[in-house]
Amino acid sequence: MFSRAKSELLEPSQTLPGRGDRPFPVGERHAVLGTPIITDEVPEGHEVAVFGLGCFWGAEEAYWGLPGVWSTSVGYAGGTTPHPTYEEVCTGRTNHTEAVRIVFDPSVVSYADLVKRFFEIHDPTQGFRQGNDVGTQYRSAIYYTTPEQEQTARELTRVYGEELTRRRLGTITTELRPASETPYFYAEAPHQQYLAKNPFGYRCHANTGVEFPETA
Repeated sequence: MFSRAKSELLEPSQTLPGRGDRPFPVGERHAVLGTPIITDEVPEGHEVAVFGLGCFWGAEEAYWGLPGVWSTSVGYAGGTTPHPTYEEVCTGRTNHTEAVRIVFDPSVVSYADLVKRFFEIHDPTQGFRQGNDVGTQYRSAIYYTTPEQEQTARELTRVYGEELTRRRLGTITTELRPASETPYFYAEAPHQQYLAKNPFGYRCHANTGVEFPETA
């Protein structure tokens, strides 16, 4: 079971049961931005973007410094186990990705720009891995929160996929799903803004080296 869980998604009945409420502290204030980490209430005029792109420490760092990003957090999405722990996710028996949740002002930074950055900073062709990180939690995923986000995500996935195909770099394996179908569970406090607290910490983000086509 443990070996197989690293290489394929499990039936929901095979995943860990988790727990009904948050069993661990998440933290109150963003270590870099000073805004709330738990952003169930989003400021008026802001939107939420959720991505899975490998180890969430480096993924969060890649977004918190962008103009227009109000807050970021790391957590677990795309699976079935409610409020899993990091150790549970790493077994591959929750079906979750390591995810980053971004609250942003679309009048300053567009959702399209966030998606383009998503594709440029990881390798969306690797399936259940990113570089040396192997497991279903490292798969590429976009969890869109509005119909407009879905349209943008699908179009940009197509454009970037065609560019990778043209360069013979593989086929995109990115999972696209509505965020409403896959609850986001905040990760434990030590993982939030991990690389701000541990600046020499682990950063393993494979990427294709291909910039998003300027014509898109």
